[in-house]
Amino acid sequence: MHKTLNLEDLIAKKQKENVDIDDPDYEELYDLIIPPGTVVSIIYDLVEEFGLEPITRKMPVHIVNSEEREILVLRGPLEKVQAAEEFLYKEMKAWIEDK
Repeated sequence: MHKTLNLEDLIAKKQKENVDIDDPDYEELYDLIIPPGTVVSIIYDLVEEFGLEPITRKMPVHIVNSEEREILVLRGPLEKVQAAEEFLYKEMKAWIEDK
């Protein structure tokens, strides 16, 4: 039987690999905000390929009956986040054009 992609499992896995902030090799981290509705397989590829940590953040959104919403973000070093952002846009464009 195949395993279904599950973001909760992926988040838990990456949290186990979390870096200690007191580590002298600690570097500044940045967040890549994942738009709601992004294809899960693309998110999974981003996490695995670029080594980013998936976390959720409460952010203000302006939709009906909601002022704050938990948003998925991928956290990592600036260079990896920028490369992942470029990959995200290319993959989303390819996915949309394929439909």
